[in-house]
Amino acid sequence: VQLQASGGGLVQAGGSLRLACAASGGSVSSYAMGWFRQAPGKEREVVAAISWRGASTHYADSMRGRATISRDDAENTIYLQMNSLKPEDTAAYHCAANKRGILALVHMNNIDSWGQGTQVTVSS
Repeated sequence: VQLQASGGGLVQAGGSLRLACAASGGSVSSYAMGWFRQAPGKEREVVAAISWRGASTHYADSMRGRATISRDDAENTIYLQMNSLKPEDTAAYHCAANKRGILALVHMNNIDSWGQGTQVTVSS
């Protein structure tokens, strides 16, 4: 499955963005899906993840209460709604898919597919 992320941009602190990750070449319905981010000079970190069928979600402590991950398997797309954005949220945001489940996804174990990044820049 190939993933295409979109929705990034420049936003002022306190603003919101909704990222989308569209899949092609297969259905994401049997994958755990997630969002990761990587800022310059920093390691890639998980932002949020959602299990197969959406029964479970995981959020980074820094994003809990400010982000909502969702999936629309009919549209083969996952979303990340981010509110109250902070300058420290500035990074390239990548989506990922993993058939081994949400725990493996969160720990970036054997990721099946990565999408290219979409840049999020939050100005102060």
